[in-house]
Amino acid sequence: MDGTEPVAEKHPEGLFVGLCTLDVIQLVDHVPGSDEKMTAHDQALAAGGPAANAAAVFSALGGWARLLTGIGCHPLAQGAKADLQSLGVSVTDLAAELTEPPAVSSILVTAANGRRAVASTNTGRHHLAPPDDLDALVAAGDIVQFDGHHMELAIATAETARTLGRPTLLDGGSWKSGTERLLSAIDVALCSADFHPPGTRTTADTLEYLHDHGVTWAAVSRGEHPIAWSGPGGKGAVDVPPTRVVDTLGAGDALHGAFAYHWARGKRDNVDRFVTALAHAAEVASRSCTAFGTRSWLRGELSEPPA
Repeated sequence: MDGTEPVAEKHPEGLFVGLCTLDVIQLVDHVPGSDEKMTAHDQALAAGGPAANAAAVFSALGGWARLLTGIGCHPLAQGAKADLQSLGVSVTDLAAELTEPPAVSSILVTAANGRRAVASTNTGRHHLAPPDDLDALVAAGDIVQFDGHHMELAIATAETARTLGRPTLLDGGSWKSGTERLLSAIDVALCSADFHPPGTRTTADTLEYLHDHGVTWAAVSRGEHPIAWSGPGGKGAVDVPPTRVVDTLGAGDALHGAFAYHWARGKRDNVDRFVTALAHAAEVASRSCTAFGTRSWLRGELSEPPA
């Protein structure tokens, strides 16, 4: 014993910029038709939205997550904030004085296959201006993730991250107005199969488009099928672990939160590191499908292999 204390591993810090909703989730036999009424088997209430769910997973893995969003002070908004705070996610609410109800997502999950139907107002009700302390918020993080919502805020934050040398990650769920401007300050883009830039038809087209617009590392997730990726020095696919699917809601958000956590922990300059981060993220996303709702699966021990 030389009397020296072991150095504790640093918890990665992530800034997540984007949508926060209140999710009302119900488990049903099937999506009801016109004028049909039914009794749900189960229900769950939670904060939702890609950025919010990714921040929750990042925190559950051991990171320190901050969500930059707009929620408001309506009683329903307080429920979303309380859920995030219970998960260790700090919230910077840029619409804190908004008295209108927050965006609410109504979600029906089909019990037989875990597929979901979603209706939401998303971010259409208000526009968020960058906060005065944006530089400090970005500088405090090891990674900054965007879901493409609140686009003007996202662009300003991404450009600040680029200036300050912080890595940026895009959750490309779907193509949105302004995405082409955001891409110029994005280092990594993990997109869904529903993300279709202008003029693209195939996964290969999407990956090429992303690289042509400044993205260094790119990947496209395709449900249970392998994740296609490309970057400096190579391209390939990462298998998604098979699992018994109960609910697919939030699986993509879990993928992004877990990738952000692993990518923020070490060097980000080689193919092996990128593929390893994708593989760990795919494992977490698969696990998220094994329980109903976006929170119950987080209650158990959730960990990643050492960096």
